[in-house]
Amino acid sequence: MTEFVGSQSFIGLIYLIASALFILALRWMNAPPTARRGILAGETGMVLAIGGTLLQLGIEGKLEHIAISYGWIFVALGIGTAIGVPLGLVQMTAVPQRTALSHAFGAFCVTLVGTAEYYLGGTNIPPFKMSVLCCEVILGGLTVTGSLMAAGKLQEVLPQRPITFKGQNLFNLSMLVVAIGIAVYLVRHPGAPHLYPVMVGIALVFGVMLVIPIGGADMPTVISLLNSYAGLSAAAMGFVLNNKLLIVAGALDGSSGFILSVIMSKAMNRSFTNVLFGAFGQVAAAAAGAQEARPVKSASPEEAAGILAAASRVVVVPGYGMAVAQAQHKVRELYDALTKRGVDVRFAIHPVAGRMPGHMNVLLAEADVPYDRLMEMDDINGDFPQVDVSLIIGANDVTNPAAKTDKSSPIYGMPVLDVERSHTVMVIKRSMNPGFAGIDNPLYYMDQTLMLFGDAKVFVSNIVKELGHG
Repeated sequence: MTEFVGSQSFIGLIYLIASALFILALRWMNAPPTARRGILAGETGMVLAIGGTLLQLGIEGKLEHIAISYGWIFVALGIGTAIGVPLGLVQMTAVPQRTALSHAFGAFCVTLVGTAEYYLGGTNIPPFKMSVLCCEVILGGLTVTGSLMAAGKLQEVLPQRPITFKGQNLFNLSMLVVAIGIAVYLVRHPGAPHLYPVMVGIALVFGVMLVIPIGGADMPTVISLLNSYAGLSAAAMGFVLNNKLLIVAGALDGSSGFILSVIMSKAMNRSFTNVLFGAFGQVAAAAAGAQEARPVKSASPEEAAGILAAASRVVVVPGYGMAVAQAQHKVRELYDALTKRGVDVRFAIHPVAGRMPGHMNVLLAEADVPYDRLMEMDDINGDFPQVDVSLIIGANDVTNPAAKTDKSSPIYGMPVLDVERSHTVMVIKRSMNPGFAGIDNPLYYMDQTLMLFGDAKVFVSNIVKELGHG
């Protein structure tokens, strides 16, 4: 048994299988029909990775009392499980902030491991190891606090609007330069332990300063960017610990997060620098108030049901309002009711709808809405002139025509769904308050628009009841 456990080739095989499963998980999660298989593959790969690592500890025998060491490891695994299970049981509406917290936990682990390696290594740390260790803790530290800030904004315990001050970008850049300067010094002179906590402290403060000037509309991009930082820090930790699996997994996480951030930025027609330094979503309160006073036309559930029943083509545009109301199952009932009447119903999915990448796809998949009914923005935008009714459920910013017409708008140039080209637009919304980006939507005041005020779940339920009576 000892020889079996002690076989480096056996552990290498476990790591190879785990790495392959991580790659397959990313591949399978690209398509909704194989997404569950991808999640299972990722979970299996992680179990194998943990198991292989535990065997590696036993082989190397680095600690004098291996039984006690395993005992502490299982205590840590128990604590992690006790935290992770409740985090996995949150409502779908809380998934974005839960994802941000996961990034924070992972980055905190990376930072702690890097700190332990530094103080255990003392003055004997080789330059290469010290350089990747500094990258590890700088990226890990800024990801910890940056993720916590993102979670706070998403949970609305922190202001969703950008928090800015004069000279902020210069201040942030100066902090980063100082942290990198300390890292360079430590690479050349690792025996300067008094500088190490300064570097980590600057990274933690930089994470806060990096996220607070970013507004709500950019949160999906921020989430994916923080995911990339967490992955890169884990890859650096793999070099520090000489663990090939960590390098592979971290590189996969970092690169996929970066690619997703590029895709999200492209979907918003914005650059990375604009996302990080643009203070997107900041509007003058006076202007918003002036627009709020404009007259709008509203309709009752009975009137909305009559309009939908008479339509031939309907497009449903889901947004975060649907998530907040947990209305996805009622939306599926509406889809069924209209389809039985012969109405062609499709769903228009904007890449940044909701508060994390793929948020609307996950919600609609949970309600078993057919995958072939979910249409990407580029695929459906040309069809809106032939659409009888566009039903918008809590999607404000991704349907805002100001992005195409108002050069003074913070979202000018961002690709949006062309719902205003539909014959009739109906918007389910609690009030006339602006969306998460803090930007008012002129769509609500157009002649073909009807406002359906109320809770999305209740309003859709009432529409379904009216259709059933008809």
